[in-house]
Amino acid sequence: MAAMASASTLAQSVEDRARAAAEASRAKSSTSKAIQENYLTPGLSGQPIATVDRSQSFTPSLACQKTSSLLEILIQPDGTGDINTVRIARDTDLDGSFDRVSTLPVPVSGICANGVIACQPGSWNACNYHRWNVDVSGDLGLAAAEMAELAGCYCINNSCGANLVMDNLPSVLKDLGGGAIGALTSHDPRVGVAEARINGPLIQYVGAQSTACTALPDLPQTAYRGRPTSILGDAAATAAGSSLFQSLKGSPAGIGKAEQVRACTIERDVTLRPLAYEDIVSATGVIYSVQGCGEGCRRFRIIGDGNCSSAPPIFTARFEVSDPAKLLSARIVEMGADDWVQGRINGRVVGSAGPRPWLTTGLPSGDCRTDGGAARNYTSYDFTTDLRAGPTTVSARVRGGGGGAPLTTEWGLVDVEIRVSDACEPSDRLVDQCADIGANQKCRLDSESVDGVQTFLNGVGTGLRPLPRSRQFGTGSCTATLTRDFFLRQRTYKCAIDTGAMPEPDLSRGAYIIDRSTETLLADRVRTADGGSAASTRAFALPDRGSVPACEAVCKTRSAKANTDAAPAGVVGAQQTSPTGFDTFYHACSPGNVCPAGPGETIVTPCGCLDTFPEAVVMMQTVRLAGADLACTATAR
Repeated sequence: MAAMASASTLAQSVEDRARAAAEASRAKSSTSKAIQENYLTPGLSGQPIATVDRSQSFTPSLACQKTSSLLEILIQPDGTGDINTVRIARDTDLDGSFDRVSTLPVPVSGICANGVIACQPGSWNACNYHRWNVDVSGDLGLAAAEMAELAGCYCINNSCGANLVMDNLPSVLKDLGGGAIGALTSHDPRVGVAEARINGPLIQYVGAQSTACTALPDLPQTAYRGRPTSILGDAAATAAGSSLFQSLKGSPAGIGKAEQVRACTIERDVTLRPLAYEDIVSATGVIYSVQGCGEGCRRFRIIGDGNCSSAPPIFTARFEVSDPAKLLSARIVEMGADDWVQGRINGRVVGSAGPRPWLTTGLPSGDCRTDGGAARNYTSYDFTTDLRAGPTTVSARVRGGGGGAPLTTEWGLVDVEIRVSDACEPSDRLVDQCADIGANQKCRLDSESVDGVQTFLNGVGTGLRPLPRSRQFGTGSCTATLTRDFFLRQRTYKCAIDTGAMPEPDLSRGAYIIDRSTETLLADRVRTADGGSAASTRAFALPDRGSVPACEAVCKTRSAKANTDAAPAGVVGAQQTSPTGFDTFYHACSPGNVCPAGPGETIVTPCGCLDTFPEAVVMMQTVRLAGADLACTATAR
């Protein structure tokens, strides 16, 4: 019989044996449940693990300590649908027996992935929020939290439906226990969970200490979770101290090319040019005189002759600033006339000087040949906003003449005072000393520091980027503050230098074969002894790969589900027109094209090649657009 079996095995083709091995491997590891049952659970609990063909088995030692009673949670719901009792038993020293027993101090009205919600029994009012927590002494319990700190919450009491806990007992126990286990493993990374068993209202976890054989929960293996960037430096240090790494580095392949380190910078060069008053303010038009009135201040006088006609002349000056930010103030500070003057800003009347106010576009209410002496108006008229917005005109409309007392040598004036800040004009340019090195194909970026932030290290990006920053330049009265993405990049490149110790491989033959071969014809070209080359062709065919299904047959099912998900605004079902929705499932079909629908599931689409890509795109786009409308603020809204 042994001889016949051996002959039968030898009679099988290589393909048949490969298919048999693949089927055996798939049977043991095709699903997460199979991996857990065949490898994870026995590995952590000290049970035998069998090989793929089950011909041999061995008992691994992956854990320092094991316990079949890591954690046990017993629940008891009451008539309101709330879980009024949650009893927790733990084996903290992993010796196989419980040593700590506690009860949650609040009833459970809702369950979250990392906590629970306690409300008035049977309702969703006066809710308090709690997250699972392990204190410094190692006790598992609850800590007060905000709703925003919890995730994946849903309601279980009668305000959302009847008998929800008992109807969904397995999932309720898994969700409740999963949050507790998450808190435990976060507090002590050594703890591993091998298996979860549900027995009525009880869930039990089999566990082990599997991460490291140490008495301290702070492990080097978990340090990178808090400081992910430190792995780069640690990897470089480990490589430098590794004999294997140094051997490879010193091998012919490693020393075939020498590398030269080249350093360079990309720096922002900032220059400041002091600005004179005339560089900031330009004045044109009818300007009689310009006088200083302090640092950064000029006073412009507009003077015009008057007459007694029905159309008094208008004398205009035009002002403009090169940088509105440097303008401090712009005002009409004085008007004077004999007999009448009217001040205008961009054509609108703002004030006057004369025997009586003249604020209309018509003639003043009086003769222009009076002998009352010069009239003055020292009221300030501000036009800073106008000048910052763009070029601005200031005009003097004058009416006078005959028998009056002249103002100096003319008949009407308007004084304009404009103040600007002491300023410098900044300009910046990038001085790139790395352009030629970066363009060299034999050079690669090894490290980069941007304004003191390490963005590249040992040829690998660190994921860090500096924030835009502001710097002040100049001294004394000539200063400026610039905000830029960066001011200094410091780089080092490693450039390969060919030493000739290991010549470049000749790839011309491979290129010839690829370029000239087809699915049925293999072309080749070899080098002959006399230094020439000889080309050849021959028939070529791949072995029959057999036929495979077009896809893996799957089916789509769904089951009714109460919309008990909870959010800060309340239970989702209460915000919808229908409080009932559906859970959708996809199952891989059995070889006989049978859909393995679960309890309470209805088949929506039978077994076949399902294409739900358009549906998935719509769902992802909906989530993306909804997220784009969210606004996060520090204040309640």
